[in-house]
Amino acid sequence: MEHVVRALKQFLNSRRNFEYRTFAAMVDLRPFNSRISSFMRSGLVEEAQDLFDKMPQRSTVSYNAMIRGYFQNRLYEKAVFIYNQMPVRDTFSYNTMIAGLMQFGNVEGAEAVFKTMACRDVVTWNSMISGYVNNDWVDDAVRMFNSMPSKDVVSWNLIIAGLVKVGKLDEAVKLFRGMSNRDVASWTIIVKAFLGAGRIVEARRVFDAMPVKDIQAWNTMIGGYVENKAVENAEDLFHKMPEKDWNSWSVMIDGFVCNGRSNDALRLFEEMPEKCEKSWNTIIFGFVKNGLAREAHAIVEKSPFGRIVSCTNIMVGYFDMGEVESAVKVFESMPCRDTTVWNAVICGLGENGRVEDGVNLFIEMKEYGFHLDESTFTSSLTICSNLPSLNLGKQIHAEAVKLGIDSFVPVGNAFVTMYSRCGNMDYALLTFNAMASHDKITWNSIICGLAHHGHGEKAIEMFEKMRSTANMKPDQISFVGVLSACSHAGLVDHGKHYFNLMQNEYSLESTTEHYTCMVDLLGRSGLIDEAVDLLNQMTGGGLEIRASLWGALLGACRMHKNFSIAEIAGEKILEMEPSNSGMYMILAEMYLASGKRREAYGVWNRMKENGVKKQPGCSWVESSVTGNVFLSGDRTHPNFDSISAVLSLIYREIDTENIPTTDE
Repeated sequence: MEHVVRALKQFLNSRRNFEYRTFAAMVDLRPFNSRISSFMRSGLVEEAQDLFDKMPQRSTVSYNAMIRGYFQNRLYEKAVFIYNQMPVRDTFSYNTMIAGLMQFGNVEGAEAVFKTMACRDVVTWNSMISGYVNNDWVDDAVRMFNSMPSKDVVSWNLIIAGLVKVGKLDEAVKLFRGMSNRDVASWTIIVKAFLGAGRIVEARRVFDAMPVKDIQAWNTMIGGYVENKAVENAEDLFHKMPEKDWNSWSVMIDGFVCNGRSNDALRLFEEMPEKCEKSWNTIIFGFVKNGLAREAHAIVEKSPFGRIVSCTNIMVGYFDMGEVESAVKVFESMPCRDTTVWNAVICGLGENGRVEDGVNLFIEMKEYGFHLDESTFTSSLTICSNLPSLNLGKQIHAEAVKLGIDSFVPVGNAFVTMYSRCGNMDYALLTFNAMASHDKITWNSIICGLAHHGHGEKAIEMFEKMRSTANMKPDQISFVGVLSACSHAGLVDHGKHYFNLMQNEYSLESTTEHYTCMVDLLGRSGLIDEAVDLLNQMTGGGLEIRASLWGALLGACRMHKNFSIAEIAGEKILEMEPSNSGMYMILAEMYLASGKRREAYGVWNRMKENGVKKQPGCSWVESSVTGNVFLSGDRTHPNFDSISAVLSLIYREIDTENIPTTDE
């Protein structure tokens, strides 16, 4: 009896499986496949995966839709996994896989798939050529193109575009001329190639020869004229266009703006059938960039397009012109403000010396609850770099840590720069070491900061660490830092080594700043003649000798009492900066030191005749809560009497300590 029951169950199971297979074969999978593709295009990968898993049966099309969707959503590993799970593949499967692997730079993988294909269509060959070109394997693309059994116009266009991409324009033109069948894209590729090479006449000749031109071809030619500063030609062609799209108007408006014809851009904008705020903002930015912030402001006030972007550009334009009050009025008149607006006004105030106003606005921004981003912190920290007190900078640092924004490299750079400029190198180094990654700005900030504050050997050590870091090459600013460090530490041999290293190994051009560091280094070490030779080398190379360089030589001459060259350097500085009061005082002091009283009086008389007055000395003292500024001879400080009393007690204490005892 048991045997009979078992046989009956087997029969029923086999019957059920047969019915399921029959049902599955009758299921229309097209709605499932369509929904999978739709989910993938919308980025709903989990929904597509869930539907795929629940399908009663899957076809090759189902697998293809999943593979293509994974590649579209940059899920490389999943695409490869499901491709390997496919029971049956068709040509589309192979082509999709080749294109996806090429997209992710796996050229060898794409080649392996290509070799396994028993039957290849022209799309397969084109996918390989396109992948080779996109991965800069153009020679392999040419080899593949030459071995193709049959080519379509897409094949020709791909290889021609690839040759153009690597600068082989003549080879591309030769292939173009050998084409038996061309489409609009073929002609447009060559036109764009000639324009990119600055060969405008040849581009126009090809353009005129086109049997059919679409809007893209017209826009390419107009855009090429604009890029090559031939705006009149672009304008003439624009008016000849039989049909224009939004890009046509936008390219021409941008062309007028980039070439300083903002009024023409404005006129064209008025004629534009479908106006948009993006083009309007481009025009306003063009006015601002050309120093016409007032004119842009007047236009915006009369236009319905005066939105937040245009007003921000105008505000920045006023700041660039130094018209701070006008910029602040624009800011205050804006009905709505975003984080970018606040960042722009804080940065603008800082760059124009209105440090306290910038700080107050940062505090106000925070109180209003606006989102603080990277630019907020970098702008605010730039302001803090110019303050005598570090208190606010430390508070902003704590705020950045609390928000987790200190991990961004630009923000970390701003902290390193702020601490360096304020002279707190311990904090600068702590911040530098705490950063997860460093870019060139980070390295330059710490090297220059260490050099500026007399930590020469530490600066050199950091410079060498930078050189040994992968993918990190020092630039001209890096060498200014290390040469300055050598100068402050008196390391002549090191300085000469790095100066030669910059020119010979890194092929960097020496600027006035580098020569200033070297003149200062040589001069401090008493090598005045070598310093003068370096100046002559500069003159021979066509570089201008600035006042700062003469100042470095003058300082060295004063130190080593070389009054003859010091006199030449001092006079050179006064020729460039006749209002430099300090230079008159230095020259007069030098003449007195060398016994030339008449020449000293002559310098003082020149100073008086030129109306130059000596600038008062200035010092900053930081207390526990704020910073105090003191000018020589100034008695206006609110605590002046108390400070004077304390100083008198200190002086009296010093005098008491210096009185000899009876034991001595």
